[in-house]
Amino acid sequence: MAKSPSTPIHLIVMLLVTCFLCTVGKSNALTCPLPPELATKLHVDPVAVDSASTDYGNIVHSKPAAVLYPSSVEDIQSLVRSSYNCPIPFGISVRGNGHSVNGQDMARDGVVVDMKSLRENKHGIKIRVSKNHLFADVGGEQLWIDVLHTTAAQGLSPVSWTDFLYLSVGGTLSNAGISGQTFLHGPQISNVYELDVITGNGELLTCSKRNNSDLFDSVLGGLGQFGIITRARIALRSAPAKVRWSRAFYSNFSDFIIDQERIVRGGQRDVANYLEGSLVLDNGTPTEWITSFFPPTQLPQIMSLVKKYGIIYCLELTKYYFVDDTESEIDQDLQQVFKDFAHIPGFIDAKFVSHQEFLTRVPNVENESQTHPWQNLFIPKSRISDFNLGVLREIVLKRNITTGPVLFYPMNRHKWDAKSSAVIPDEDIFYTTSFLHASGIDNWQVYDDQNKAVIRFCEEAGIKIVKYLADYTTMEEWIEHFGSKWTTFRERKAQYDPKNILSPGQKIFNSI
Repeated sequence: MAKSPSTPIHLIVMLLVTCFLCTVGKSNALTCPLPPELATKLHVDPVAVDSASTDYGNIVHSKPAAVLYPSSVEDIQSLVRSSYNCPIPFGISVRGNGHSVNGQDMARDGVVVDMKSLRENKHGIKIRVSKNHLFADVGGEQLWIDVLHTTAAQGLSPVSWTDFLYLSVGGTLSNAGISGQTFLHGPQISNVYELDVITGNGELLTCSKRNNSDLFDSVLGGLGQFGIITRARIALRSAPAKVRWSRAFYSNFSDFIIDQERIVRGGQRDVANYLEGSLVLDNGTPTEWITSFFPPTQLPQIMSLVKKYGIIYCLELTKYYFVDDTESEIDQDLQQVFKDFAHIPGFIDAKFVSHQEFLTRVPNVENESQTHPWQNLFIPKSRISDFNLGVLREIVLKRNITTGPVLFYPMNRHKWDAKSSAVIPDEDIFYTTSFLHASGIDNWQVYDDQNKAVIRFCEEAGIKIVKYLADYTTMEEWIEHFGSKWTTFRERKAQYDPKNILSPGQKIFNSI
């Protein structure tokens, strides 16, 4: 009995590619020339598509036509070139670890590049540390938690972090990357020496302050509009031997900000290497954030203070130690730092932890039954008292729905590179506030309503806030957001992504 002839492999590849093209081109009935080597890496099955149709926010859901699981940077280049050469290009978004909250890493009817595949592939860039030159070359797909572990193994560390480390390097550098070290070292985008970037025509370019500097400046904080970061050269310093981690409470907002600004204005690492502030609200029960830090004997007193004042403000700082100082010596140092501060007496607590323990303080916990209607704002220093009265007390406290962390701390404008695409208030000191809401699937709207009330109050009061991780949906809103940077932003978009292929989920040049 004769055997049935086998189907040539090139025909199988062509069939898979054609299937994809029909999916992508379903709205315009066009076929786009895709390299055959991408056929087995492009997935159109429901599992793949659904996985790229949501994010950490779990509010916006938008289906791509396909998901690319690259095994090399060249795969991503090939995909971008294919879209660029298509008569009607399809949108391409990059998904680092899926931690956007408003669909920013989605690509409706386009292609999502899942960088996890590259992260787990042996051909990825990985993390390469130069101990002699104090930098690390890091693949854009890598997570900051892995950067920490790899650099710490050689006694080194980046100087600027985010609070949560299970984020991709390319993702945070496309926004800014902020945390309590920002007042001293600037955001993560201020601590990068060099980038490799795939632009909107599929070209792979190396850029820095000395080479292709306009691309370098545009990509940092550029929301993925100018290129896909495939490698970043990150500045390193010696890692501290230990960290003294301290918290103090305030009942008076003015005292709270005065003491924060004393640290920020000095910009001295001998006082603090990390500074954040936060709110404890009167919503009935102590949060895990309090119970995990303060001893159980103090909890009733703390909650009594919260009940009395409605809001108490918490100043949180760390100081790094690079030598084996004794804990008694560090305690004396702690007393010296706080001796002139106007905090509530008797409510300072401190821990001695390793550098890695401190940086990994926020656990990686995923809950698919939750939504995260977060709001992140930058506020000019000149209006923070108005913000405290009109937002924190009149909206947040009175609505009494906020149960997640609320952060509130200052930064120095001069630590940010004005040439980057990131937008910040036009004052020497400005504050960031983050309402990190967590809600059920069916009740996120009440938090969204509060977020809108906050924006509405600021507009009516003339407080010129800037949205961080902005979620605008019209070009007019984006033009107002970028302000004086808009003309340059638009011109460089036309230069590096002229067909508006990259990061359609940001809804800047393809707004709905």
